[in-house]
Amino acid sequence: MIILELFWAFLTIGMVSFGGGYAMLPLFERMVVHEQNWITMARFVDMIAISQVTPGPIAINSATFIGFQTMQEFGLMFGIFGAAMSTLGVVFIPVILVAVVAKYYEAFKTSKLVKGIFTGLRPALVGLILSSVFSVAQNTILDWFGYGIIVGGLILLVRFRLHPILVIFLSGIAGIIIYL
Repeated sequence: MIILELFWAFLTIGMVSFGGGYAMLPLFERMVVHEQNWITMARFVDMIAISQVTPGPIAINSATFIGFQTMQEFGLMFGIFGAAMSTLGVVFIPVILVAVVAKYYEAFKTSKLVKGIFTGLRPALVGLILSSVFSVAQNTILDWFGYGIIVGGLILLVRFRLHPILVIFLSGIAGIIIYL
């Protein structure tokens, strides 16, 4: 049954994901685009864009979007149920882990073992995030205007320190001007 497959897939992603939503994106892509074929790569890229402009964490927004998209062909209520099950799956284990860590944090915050684990995870998380960037870039940058929007966005963010929401808004306007 696809509802249970959705829940299990997102429970698995939530269980092994460290580093937040961006680090989860390669797992989302592999599971929902390449293994399960629930959505296309183009829809996956659209999902990332939608998750960026809607409030909330990207992992939750993405799971909700994918669950809804996967089940909506059976009707609106199935879409809502698919969204709920996917969202529950992706947050279930992290919520339990956060509760456990919060309870025992003081006891282990000076542990060399814990510090070593987190020091080792950080570079891997950067790699996961860069993997997402590379994969999305391969499927979204269609021409030199796309590269121009990337460079312009980076300059606005780094040099002029504009707010990311403003940069997203300006990129959308640039897309309307260039591609319509």
